[in-house]
Amino acid sequence: MSALRITEIFHSLQGESRPVGYPTAFVRLTGCPLRCGYCDTAYAFHGGQRMDLAAILARVAEFQVRYVCVTGGEPLAQPACLGLLSALCAAGYRVSLETSGALDIAAVDQRVAVVLDLKTPASGECERNLWSNLPLLKPEDQIKFVICDRPDYEWARDQLREQDLPARCEVLFSPAWEQQSARALANWILEDRLPVRLQIQLHKYLWGDGPGH
Repeated sequence: MSALRITEIFHSLQGESRPVGYPTAFVRLTGCPLRCGYCDTAYAFHGGQRMDLAAILARVAEFQVRYVCVTGGEPLAQPACLGLLSALCAAGYRVSLETSGALDIAAVDQRVAVVLDLKTPASGECERNLWSNLPLLKPEDQIKFVICDRPDYEWARDQLREQDLPARCEVLFSPAWEQQSARALANWILEDRLPVRLQIQLHKYLWGDGPGH
């Protein structure tokens, strides 16, 4: 397996998705083909350190955790990410993948919990959504919408219904940090009786916007 470009490997509490709050090892891969307006990891677009699989696994093992999150950037932009995901699963970790949904997830190890971020209009990358990914999702996967404003909410609400997303897997509505009021989003969800989970980025409430959390 070829080496991967790694921006950082760090230990923190999971701030999003199903294992929120659990100590987790994060493997942040370098590079992303998208440029979302609300991106908070632009530092991962370039650079990074080349690491082979053994070195990555050794670093993750130092944290003595059950959960590992592979994130980016866009992890699937590096083909070798697929081998990394399988190796982490084989090592006994509970592995999640944070992916934009713009790249094909068909080859992702079935043991991996996929968190698919469907891009809303305000992201500026809505047209990059790869809708053929939806039938590939497993019941234990999750779909995430980052909501920047009321039109984003209405678009996500329409997708929820038109694509029958709750029948596929759990759906998360997350307010864009410092753009969308979490309280307003909560009220909209309640008013429309949506079968979704409101997700607030725990790590930003604890540590702010800094890298490594």
